[in-house]
Amino acid sequence: MRILVIEDDKNISRQVATILGKAGYAVDISHDGEDGQYLGESESYDAVILDLGLPMRDGLSVLRNWRQQGLTMPVLILTARSTWRDTVAGLRGGADDYLSKPFELEELVARIEALIRRSSGLANPIIKCGKVELDTSNGQVILSGEVRELTALEYRTLSYMMHHQGTIISKTELTEHIYDQDFDLDSNVIEVLINRLRKKLYPELVKTRRGLGYILDCGDVS
Repeated sequence: MRILVIEDDKNISRQVATILGKAGYAVDISHDGEDGQYLGESESYDAVILDLGLPMRDGLSVLRNWRQQGLTMPVLILTARSTWRDTVAGLRGGADDYLSKPFELEELVARIEALIRRSSGLANPIIKCGKVELDTSNGQVILSGEVRELTALEYRTLSYMMHHQGTIISKTELTEHIYDQDFDLDSNVIEVLINRLRKKLYPELVKTRRGLGYILDCGDVS
């Protein structure tokens, strides 16, 4: 899962990116409204953390432009403005959640987890597929009651697919949602990741749809 953080305070953006990375997310950072708006329009994100008081273009303007273009990714507003009028303006401008500074980093991560789940139509923090459970609250992957260790990329791949059960996901889509901008892509890395998941979990979990991509098989597996 991939997150965009638009925050001009470099210390805050670094702290947010670090804790999100530890929670299993790929993170891109922008420090001004114009660049952030462009990234939101041109890249694929599962959620955005957006400061209101940005240079070049304010966050509320960025948000309204995205929504006018039909972009629907969840947006959490992060700001030092804490009056109820600012909250109302942000929510009516298209925000999905609102967090005032100063804030606890763990609360921020929990809110992002909830936003991504809701955008996928999921309410429970534990997502199930066949014999596999993904606990989004602690990043654990459990197979038949046993915790399985995955690398960061394997976890992101499984997490994205678990959030989009019943959907055929192309290699391009997976690539857009599990890597940050600076990652050096390998042409066959998606196939390698899928094969690793099959070995670490079970082969029938991920089905290949030739020429289209991959889909999870969440039916009962003995």
